[in-house]
Amino acid sequence: MISILGFLPSLGPYLVTLLVLVFLLEQISYLRKRRLVPGPLMIFPVLGGAIRLVKDPTGFWDEQTRLAASSSRGFSANYLIGRFILFIRDTELSHKIFSNVRPDGFHLIGHPFGKKLFGEHNLIYMFGQDHKDLRRRIAPNFTLKALSTYTALQQIIILNHLQRWVELSLAAPDPIALRLLARDMNLETSQTVFAGPYLSPADRDRFKKDYNFFNVGLMKLPFDLPGFAFRRARFAVDRLVDTMTGCVQQSKARMELGKDPSCLIDFWMQETVKEIAAAKEAGESAPPHSVDREIAGHLFDFLFAAQDASTSSLLWSVTLLESHPDVLAKVREEVAGIWLPESDAMITGDNLREMKYTEAVAREVIRFRTPATMVPHIAGSDFPLTDDYTIPKGTIVFPSLFESSFQGFTEPDRFDPDRFIEPRQEDQLYKRNFLAFGAGAHQCVGQRYALNQLMLFIAMFASLIDFRRHRTDGCDDLVYLPTICPKDDCKVFLSRRCARFPSLSLGSDLRSGEPELVRR
Repeated sequence: MISILGFLPSLGPYLVTLLVLVFLLEQISYLRKRRLVPGPLMIFPVLGGAIRLVKDPTGFWDEQTRLAASSSRGFSANYLIGRFILFIRDTELSHKIFSNVRPDGFHLIGHPFGKKLFGEHNLIYMFGQDHKDLRRRIAPNFTLKALSTYTALQQIIILNHLQRWVELSLAAPDPIALRLLARDMNLETSQTVFAGPYLSPADRDRFKKDYNFFNVGLMKLPFDLPGFAFRRARFAVDRLVDTMTGCVQQSKARMELGKDPSCLIDFWMQETVKEIAAAKEAGESAPPHSVDREIAGHLFDFLFAAQDASTSSLLWSVTLLESHPDVLAKVREEVAGIWLPESDAMITGDNLREMKYTEAVAREVIRFRTPATMVPHIAGSDFPLTDDYTIPKGTIVFPSLFESSFQGFTEPDRFDPDRFIEPRQEDQLYKRNFLAFGAGAHQCVGQRYALNQLMLFIAMFASLIDFRRHRTDGCDDLVYLPTICPKDDCKVFLSRRCARFPSLSLGSDLRSGEPELVRR
């Protein structure tokens, strides 16, 4: 033992030499991949820019944007935890990525280390016919009938929370921050719309805690070790999928009895149980994508896609309406001509389709502050991005949806909902630049649902509540949580604007299946 310890000091120079050699090889590999692309000249060993990304994600991505804009290439480079990355600012180059999602092209990953969190068989990792078949099965979840069912649930939850927000604001001497309040409202909306009567109050409470673990883990270094946030997030996802598996089983049983759908799972399972029964009668195996836990995993995908992005858009709608009183006045005027709180009537799907200006506001909020700013992909093979640059296999590529929104449009730095209505119709003229819902085979299947949620919130918030932002220096700066939100968490003063809050109730066809939290 003594002889070994005595030998160790003599190894010191060799270990230092080895570390220096590894460091140099890493630098050379990075520089060979980067070539003339704008990016750091040298990288921190192994971690690269990961520490700055975790500590200051806004500053990190702002720097990548600045570098990408500094040359005619339209993209920039960096290095994260052993991975070479590219940030794509140019819209047409982003479309190249989206249109080449395939096994030998790009693999959508949703998060740089998403497979560890979401699992290998997640919807976003699927390709080709298998992916098309699954999207076909998902289609019944977003028909006009299904969306109408969700609209009723959505606005009752929005109303309950708006009333609570006003009470909190009136009882508090200081402004209240809306971010966590909006997050809780959206989580209850997602739970109710997606899982309906199948989540008990205890399930909902546990669901909320686990989703918070997941959210925190998304923003931390991917150390899958005990005590680290990433490990807690991974375990939380497993528990969330377990919970949703129970919901799928209950929905299947209810749909087999011929009950009317009351939530998204029901609309999905209504057709699925028929296909399972037909296969069983024919002596065939169960149809693909009908296993309970697989469906539950896809439901979690929906919740992840809907939850944080929607929270971001709600917060920015409050901020932008308050800073553009002319837009707020036009929204209030349009809504008042279609829906009055005193009527105690629901806002129907037909009502929403009449609210052309309110929809334009919702679309402009999403364009101006695209909530999910990037959609990371991994290059499955070397890919020629431009005439003089080929993306190396294994590169993590970040097409920027946010930056595309500020290209092409007339005065893109100006918040201007009129761009989305006649006669301008910039949503058609600059359709390729409006990438908030993605593009290609993996374009968001639930975008109409997301727009309805934002439109309902804008219509009800503007009509029912008077509000004032508590403005401080930098309060509207962007922060990543993980979607973008105002830096001050959107602090406001609220009061009731209408004579009384409406009294909304579900129709009898939904009441029989509604969850306790809505019935309350």
